[in-house]
Amino acid sequence: MNIMSRLKKVSLAAASAVMLGMGTVGQAAEPTKVGFVYVGPIGDHGWTYRHDIGRLAIDKAFGDQVKTTFVESVSEGADAERVIRQLASNGHNLIFTTSFGYMNPTIKVAKQFANVKFEHATGYKRAKNVSTYMARFYEGRYVAGLVAGKMTKSNTIGYIGSFPIPEVVRGINAFTLALRKVNPDATVKVVWVNSWYDPGKEGDAAKTLIDQGADVILQHTDSPAPLQVAEKRGVYGVGQASDMAKFAPKAQLTAIIDNWDGYYVQRTKDVIEGTWESQDTWGGFDSGMVEMAPFNEVIPADTIASAKAAIEAIKSGELKPFTGPIKDQSGKVVVAEGVSMSDGDLLKMNWYVEGVEDKLPK
Repeated sequence: MNIMSRLKKVSLAAASAVMLGMGTVGQAAEPTKVGFVYVGPIGDHGWTYRHDIGRLAIDKAFGDQVKTTFVESVSEGADAERVIRQLASNGHNLIFTTSFGYMNPTIKVAKQFANVKFEHATGYKRAKNVSTYMARFYEGRYVAGLVAGKMTKSNTIGYIGSFPIPEVVRGINAFTLALRKVNPDATVKVVWVNSWYDPGKEGDAAKTLIDQGADVILQHTDSPAPLQVAEKRGVYGVGQASDMAKFAPKAQLTAIIDNWDGYYVQRTKDVIEGTWESQDTWGGFDSGMVEMAPFNEVIPADTIASAKAAIEAIKSGELKPFTGPIKDQSGKVVVAEGVSMSDGDLLKMNWYVEGVEDKLPK
């Protein structure tokens, strides 16, 4: 059974079954130690917040049989390597490193701790004791594009980018393809803040985009600041990583939710049972790793129906967001009609589709 099938079968009952038989009568087994390294604070209400919800799911599933720890707001680079090595040295059996910039530090430390299992989020380098995992966030951004295309009046959408890596570019492109499918006149302006979490910069970027005519704000950054600005300025927005409606009940149209719970419980179970193997996982709507928050009631019923139909079509495989014809910024057809881009091409995406008004930083 592959990991995507197993993710759907993860339950508390399965976790409880793992606990039976651990240790011997009268002798308590040492808890399995699971560590997490976070790029932002657990209170960011976005990316790190949702990873920590997944950590708490492990605690709930396994109780005293597992001990989880985390280190938050760890910079990518030398600081990350130090923290990852410290967790490995302190007896952690499984370590999740949850940001793209942790890739090389994870690989480096893993070579020195062959008995420790490592899981790296959003990267592509693996080893015998290093797995990679990612969610198909672009599926959610495609659905958001279908909604935004119907809600915009100015036909200008603002998009706040973190770093110009393929994951973020892919999201911008998926959103834009869906946007222009329902509204060919709409375009997307991008402001890069070069940070995953910086409420000040994110808020300022939202203000800049609104001043340039944007009446819907998207973000690939982690604080609710852009939505809060949208709420104050009377425009719409889409939440990032979690349901941010409580911060902007009028502005949030929906949100793309990252759900790591099932994956984290399953991979912990694999370590406990001794069945963990290095692999790559890329789950979307079909696995439950990507979800959409409730749609705002201001959205017309037929638009909500179309968005929900798209979710089901993506789940079934009937709809693949990156299916041609697709044109790049210059108007050149780069994906022929009826052809769907491979995962390999999606993973190295470094170009914009038609309709994005930005020069991609190098």
